[in-house]
Amino acid sequence: MSLLQDWRDFAYANDMESNQGQLFWANYFNIEKEIYQKLLSNPDKVWEGTVEKLAKEFDTELKYFVGFLDGVNDSLITPNPIEEIAKDTKVGLAYDKEKLYYNMVGAKADWLYNLEEWDTLLTDERRKELYREQRSSTTIVKDKKIGRNDPCPCGSGKKYKKCCGFNA
Repeated sequence: MSLLQDWRDFAYANDMESNQGQLFWANYFNIEKEIYQKLLSNPDKVWEGTVEKLAKEFDTELKYFVGFLDGVNDSLITPNPIEEIAKDTKVGLAYDKEKLYYNMVGAKADWLYNLEEWDTLLTDERRKELYREQRSSTTIVKDKKIGRNDPCPCGSGKKYKKCCGFNA
């Protein structure tokens, strides 16, 4: 079984509704926050190595680091082969700053997108733009309903009720 599957089996066995699950996820989110603080505060550092080596470098257990890799993978410039990851798999953590921030907002991870380390990476205006862009990407906007006496949208020149709306 892959490390990723081990992580998912372990992590998602903890129900957020139970006290144990809430404690588990609160602990994991603190670990994740510490990793991101270190990663973001050293934006020019090239973070590469085996999964096991990077877990030690970020001072975290291997299973929690695999959880971090699972979450950050979509924000990396070159995604890691997360599905078949092993402790000796070489990975990189070169991330796209804007994509990472955007994805953190999408995950509603305010403990991550509000980190003070972002102050030196993205301007306040750009973070606000990315925030609005992400939030509006999930907003559904309904088109104005066509009235029966409006011109038909097919372009025939007829009223909707006499054209495409005859069965509506």
